[in-house]
Amino acid sequence: MPTTETEEHRSLRSAVSALGKRHGRTYDREQLWSEAAKLGYLGVNLPEEYGGGGGGISELSIVLEELGAAGCPLLMMVVSPAICGTVIARFGTEEQKRDWLPGIADGTRTMAFGITEPDAGSNSHRITTTAKRDGTDWLLTGRKVFISGVDLADATLIVGRTEDSRTGRLKPCLFIVPRDAPGFTRRQIDMELTAAEKQFELTLDDVRLPADALVGDEDAGLLQLFAGLNPERIMTAAFAIGMGRYALARAIEYARDRTVWDAPIGAHQAIAHPLAQAHIDLELARLMMQKAAYLYDAGDDVGAGEAANMAKYAAGEACVRAVDQSVHTLGGNGLTREFGLASLITAARVARIAPVSREMILNYVSHQTLGLPKSY
Repeated sequence: MPTTETEEHRSLRSAVSALGKRHGRTYDREQLWSEAAKLGYLGVNLPEEYGGGGGGISELSIVLEELGAAGCPLLMMVVSPAICGTVIARFGTEEQKRDWLPGIADGTRTMAFGITEPDAGSNSHRITTTAKRDGTDWLLTGRKVFISGVDLADATLIVGRTEDSRTGRLKPCLFIVPRDAPGFTRRQIDMELTAAEKQFELTLDDVRLPADALVGDEDAGLLQLFAGLNPERIMTAAFAIGMGRYALARAIEYARDRTVWDAPIGAHQAIAHPLAQAHIDLELARLMMQKAAYLYDAGDDVGAGEAANMAKYAAGEACVRAVDQSVHTLGGNGLTREFGLASLITAARVARIAPVSREMILNYVSHQTLGLPKSY
């Protein structure tokens, strides 16, 4: 993989940065979403024949990172074009591609993603949402929690499980569930975290779906699921890196301007060195994110899985440290609304928790990469 960005990527980064700075921290989500869509940024990873930009997760991660660095990240980019758009582009029928991809690319249609369950988390092996055949239809029953942006979405890509006709075992499958499907209800979760996108608990009570609601091959199982989960981890890393960069930029500006004892506080190593270390950590996390995106776009799903998990872990840790140090640099001012950092103290922790916890990533690396035995 290249160790430096191409001219095309640098130009994309610069253009998106300019867009983000025009909107800033007090951005209107709908206005920014619409403008980003018109400029082709939302669908930059989707095939050109369906209205996308013909790029990959490498390009889409640049868009999200730069918007985050400007203080206006769009969380639904992780979900709609990155997860759902990628899965449909790779495994959907021609009809599903024509129906969904142009709208996802131009921002007029949005899709949420439902995997997490109350008792299973994101563990696909313990998901209890099940799909049973009823003639040519499917009946989908189960519950999902912490599903982002369902109120904004035209449909939700639900991860359920079906019975393998050959073995009788349950395997994961993906279904497109329209927002107005009978038996499909949502309840907003009361979150202390302030965000433009809300979180929901979903209930599916014998939701009847036609045969063409199934995305991909019924027997493909985990292959199709991780086609969406690897981009999710990469985009979560981009989200975290952008957030960390935004916080760090505010702290650097403050450290240059704030003067104590006739010298800017940034001249003191107790202030400067932690900020420098935070910058290094973010840059290292970005390199791993770029590696993961490169491998995924090149079709190396196994290599991308390892790198995407590492990128998500590194970015989450780097983001939390960057935000914490930035707030600490500003002191009391770091907790005021004027500087826009205090809310990031909570938001930064999301990158450690979702879509998979840092402990589960360490499990993955210890088992899959290091070959150590499991304790469970």
